[in-house]
Amino acid sequence: MRSRRPLLRAAAELLNAANGLRPLGREGYVTIPVFAFGWPTSEMSPLYLGGSLLDALRRGIRGDFRGVRGRIALALTVVAWTLLWVIHRRNVAAQPHFEDPLREALGPDYQAISEKAQATRRRRIGVPPNDMIRRRYVTKLDTVQYGPHGAVNMADIWRRADLPRDGKAPVLLQVPGGAWSIGMRRPQAYPLLSHLAEHGWVCVSIDYRVSPRHTWPDHIVDVKRALAWIKERIGEYGGDPDFVAITGGSAGGHLSSLVALTADDPQYQPGFEDADTSVVAAVPIYGRYDWVSARGSGRKEFIAFLQKFVTKTPITLNRQLYVDASPLYRVRADAPPFFILHGQDDSIIPVGEGREFAEALREVSASPVVYAEIPHAQHAFDFYYGSPRAHYTAQAVEEFLSWVAAKRVGEPTDRTGRQAG
Repeated sequence: MRSRRPLLRAAAELLNAANGLRPLGREGYVTIPVFAFGWPTSEMSPLYLGGSLLDALRRGIRGDFRGVRGRIALALTVVAWTLLWVIHRRNVAAQPHFEDPLREALGPDYQAISEKAQATRRRRIGVPPNDMIRRRYVTKLDTVQYGPHGAVNMADIWRRADLPRDGKAPVLLQVPGGAWSIGMRRPQAYPLLSHLAEHGWVCVSIDYRVSPRHTWPDHIVDVKRALAWIKERIGEYGGDPDFVAITGGSAGGHLSSLVALTADDPQYQPGFEDADTSVVAAVPIYGRYDWVSARGSGRKEFIAFLQKFVTKTPITLNRQLYVDASPLYRVRADAPPFFILHGQDDSIIPVGEGREFAEALREVSASPVVYAEIPHAQHAFDFYYGSPRAHYTAQAVEEFLSWVAAKRVGEPTDRTGRQAG
């Protein structure tokens, strides 16, 4: 039975492919559906292309492409296929945009330094490298509770099953995104977590209290409490409490940045003020860094969202709350090394926010600040296992953090983990 609407279907496919190629909306609330449809297309284009080809074959056999309308529908579908192929080729070609910023900021020998540090670490802890991510080697241990708030203070610990309990492996804390109102640790950052765990790291992925049920700063208090738990307990799982880095995407990018810039700040550590909440490095990905300015694309809607659901107080009555919560306003000379990543086609958090934060941090920080701006990348470009960008992200993050580890070897550090002197 022939479809009565081949043109409508073909037009929808073409529109979806075009939105994956370049977001069709960047202002106001339309950015939400633009992202919802555009992200899967931009990161999973081979699946879309393969499915569309098979479906077109089925429809062709059925006779959907007969007649004038059918031929026009087929032509539009072929254009959509072409766009999907272009999207995939762009993704595959993105690797230099992850590596070049590292080389520029860390030096031309950063990869050699990083690879030597990785090899040394694996030999020391007795964990051989694997050429492919084979998740049977990676164990997500029984979920642990890191704080007093029940089900919302839970964490998954990722490690290799053969990692020695006394391995003192480097540790990464993963903070999930979700507009401070979702915050689910599963399945966020799985490509990164599995990659690092496979290569001898211990990774901790957490949940935390979210809005609107909870109010800022409950979110960051929980992240800091998780960090304090890691410093105290991660040695039991083979991790090194003296090398803990932090990462997160979107709202998690905001929280990870703020944690890195507010080490041991009692404002965000009620009841555990003496706990060590420093990190050796931070890797925020497509984060929010400014809670104050209302100028720019989507900023008014963002501030309105914060006031209604997250802080539950007008910025005009409590501006300092918003300033304190903004990593952009907390940059400091003794910040740890940062690796900031953002996609140029991010329709949820415009790329300008990442640029501005990186520039502000570079102006004052004595530590390296790496900023990687990924062409054509949407929000959440690191989520999908099969995405080249997700693979490049995991690889680049490991190289950066291994470089940081190499530079710390043999150098005295203070309590915050920063180089003394």
